[in-house]
Amino acid sequence: MGGDIEVEREYRRQRTTSRGRIVALWFVMGNCVLQLSRPDGIPLPYKLCGPALIALLSVWAFLAVRRGLTSVGADGIAVRGAFRVRKRAWHDIYDLRVESRNNKNADARLWTWLHDNDGRRLLLPNVDDWQLPDVRAEVEELRTAAAQHQGTAWELRPEVEDRIGLRAVRRKARERAVTGALLVFFAAIGYLVWTVPVHDGHRLLAVLLLLSAPLSAYALLVTLFRLRSPRTPAHT
Repeated sequence: MGGDIEVEREYRRQRTTSRGRIVALWFVMGNCVLQLSRPDGIPLPYKLCGPALIALLSVWAFLAVRRGLTSVGADGIAVRGAFRVRKRAWHDIYDLRVESRNNKNADARLWTWLHDNDGRRLLLPNVDDWQLPDVRAEVEELRTAAAQHQGTAWELRPEVEDRIGLRAVRRKARERAVTGALLVFFAAIGYLVWTVPVHDGHRLLAVLLLLSAPLSAYALLVTLFRLRSPRTPAHT
């Protein structure tokens, strides 16, 4: 590409998930609802939590697939998700990087992340090796075009790299803490299902246990993981 580069592109979902996976997913969700609908000793309020969660996740997944796209133009990059649109002007964009969520697996799927000047990152939907034949070449072309819009060449800035590294440590700590809090939440549900009948005398206990236990676990775990996590550079 040469001269004045103009970029007006939309990255939409082209390849879809196989029908086999979709059928398997619906089978699993349907089986969960069926098991919860059987007569047993589980109180109705607890049973309704499962189908409600499945319905919410299904709606979110459907909207994310139908609406999700990355739009690139002269004013910057816009990302549309299931419910909102996030925009970044070219002068706010620090870098575009193709990365894997699992660096230990050489065959792991490649995704494209937008890093801004504050060290935050934003996933670019459909700019990945599943939708594009050569995602690295595509992103390199976008970086070249963006450099002309910004008026400066891409260069590493140590202060921004430090912000990216710090946010990566905090993000990893939050992800691990969320996993731990979910385990505590499901353990609390199991405890309530098998030991505590639902009536006026125990509803307050149930609410407190389902709210306070996971939140307390999250606060404790996120602090612990942040202290234990080494500070690693986000980009080499």
